[in-house]
Amino acid sequence: MTKKSFIIIIIFILCFGLIMIGCPKKTTVREEPAVKEEAAKAEAERAKEAKAKEQFDKSLVAKQTPGIAGEVFESSLLKDIHFDFDKYDIRPGDAALLKENAALLSKYPNVKVQVEGHCDERGTVEYNLALGERRANNAKNYLVSLGISPARISTISYGKEKPLDPAHNEAAWAKNRRAHTVVTAK
Repeated sequence: MTKKSFIIIIIFILCFGLIMIGCPKKTTVREEPAVKEEAAKAEAERAKEAKAKEQFDKSLVAKQTPGIAGEVFESSLLKDIHFDFDKYDIRPGDAALLKENAALLSKYPNVKVQVEGHCDERGTVEYNLALGERRANNAKNYLVSLGISPARISTISYGKEKPLDPAHNEAAWAKNRRAHTVVTAK
């Protein structure tokens, strides 16, 4: 083999090596599965929130008697709490109900509510109005302690004037000693 053919072979091998090194495989950029999952989760969350809002709106029924803030709406999603006789402190089981109410109100920051304080028929009108006010204010303060703005919550006492159960026995009286929450603005 001549020197000239040897140099040509070496040049040929070098060129072939450079071609192989200089042409890397094509890389395709694919969207990360995590990004797709996050987008899907966000979309699912938006759909869930929309469904919850629709469910909340469907739960609202105009109350027959307007409150001090005008037209009010009953919602089966907002739970009543009850009190012991002649008391206005919140019992542990009722605290859990107020936490559920606060969680619901947190989802809808434009919703305003009115907490109504009620009593049973025993006691004078004046005494029961004052006790109903303490019950409503205590429920409001508990909601505020859970992060609900006090500007979103008004209170009223009906005392013994609007019983839930008109019977004259302990079971009826227990139902009537309550704080009832209604929606005043949505």
